[in-house]
Amino acid sequence: MAATLLADASIRLENALQHVNISDDAIERLKYPKTSLMVSIPVRMDNGSLKIFRGYRVRYDDTRGPGKGGVRYHPNVSLDEVQSLAFWMTFKCALLDLPFGGAKGGITVDPKALSKAELERLSRGYIEAIADSIGPDTDILAPDVYTNAMIMGWMMDHYSIIYRKIVPGVVTGKPLSMGGSQGRETATATGAFHVINTICEKLGRIPEKTTVAVQGFGNAGAEIAQQLANSGYRVVAVSDSRGGIYAEQGLDIPSIRHYKQENRGIQAVYCEKTLCNIVEHKVISNEELLMLDVDILVPAALENQITADNAEQVKAKLIFEVANGPISSDADQILERKNIVVVPDILTNAGGVTVSHFEWVQNRNGFYWTVAEVNQKLKEKMITATENVWQIYSSKNISMRTAAYVQALNRLGDALDAKGTRNYFVGK
Repeated sequence: MAATLLADASIRLENALQHVNISDDAIERLKYPKTSLMVSIPVRMDNGSLKIFRGYRVRYDDTRGPGKGGVRYHPNVSLDEVQSLAFWMTFKCALLDLPFGGAKGGITVDPKALSKAELERLSRGYIEAIADSIGPDTDILAPDVYTNAMIMGWMMDHYSIIYRKIVPGVVTGKPLSMGGSQGRETATATGAFHVINTICEKLGRIPEKTTVAVQGFGNAGAEIAQQLANSGYRVVAVSDSRGGIYAEQGLDIPSIRHYKQENRGIQAVYCEKTLCNIVEHKVISNEELLMLDVDILVPAALENQITADNAEQVKAKLIFEVANGPISSDADQILERKNIVVVPDILTNAGGVTVSHFEWVQNRNGFYWTVAEVNQKLKEKMITATENVWQIYSSKNISMRTAAYVQALNRLGDALDAKGTRNYFVGK
């Protein structure tokens, strides 16, 4: 058990429990997922062969509302990983005071190896297998690693076919034409930007004098790099799954995004219209990016990028976890000893689920907000959550991660205890 991702994630819970006063009943219920579903998905491939894919959906806790969480397509997806992600979602939703519990799903697949038609059949097959366990009042899906608005649209459409009625609220992150929300595509990065800005202001950091390295140049990583650069931060390094680039003078993020879209790779370039010229830079690995001497490190890729094996070499002053679980619990202790402030994933990347909540609300009301309204509501939510965590962090002299879990635990404990505790039933 100690080797599993869920066990490692649970260590954060144990640390926070020292600083809260909630019932033993609540603690016991939070140790285990409510439901864990594993399914087989048969898909007819383009060449006529039949292939079976393994899929998962975990609802960790739904005390505060229906489960909420993304679906990821990745070769390394496992039940343990999905349970861990659902665990984190439970605390993330509580931290942001959203009326959701935590859930997550995934399929063990390399989506790059599938045609678009095969990907559609896989996505619809997944909904066919889990339809009885999801719904707008039960468990709501969203995009995650290697899933997007198109895939969410297929999933919502197939659920609607099964139940013979249009049910937009079963999935968030959909295309706008199918009931999606303005601002959802960039919500994770925009939320992270507000967290970073709020913390930097409290620490007296000036954007123009602050260097940033971003590991992961997907939807969230590329967008947060651009938003930070637009605000004056000097983004000196970025990387994707193939490797990264570093330039001390800073990188032109819009040009790099344009180059990647056209060439499916990262190159340090400066573009004027359609003409891109390579600028001076150093080619680095993902591992080397994590060790750069920068002010801010943003892991925006996958889990367990910083562990006990490499934490001693990390030189950044601040780490903002845009990815889920990029730092292992044993690495936390090393980073804390080195006085590196880690702002945890359940706060930093909560912009995605926050705007997913907005989308769910809009679907239920049949009334939709402008992108300006969505972004203003998101800003208010993220800054409020950051201020709450900062107050606990400062007053209790604990890590930012533990402070975030303390805030979430207090809310979860209140909801769990409202159903009755041992003290209530024995009359104490």
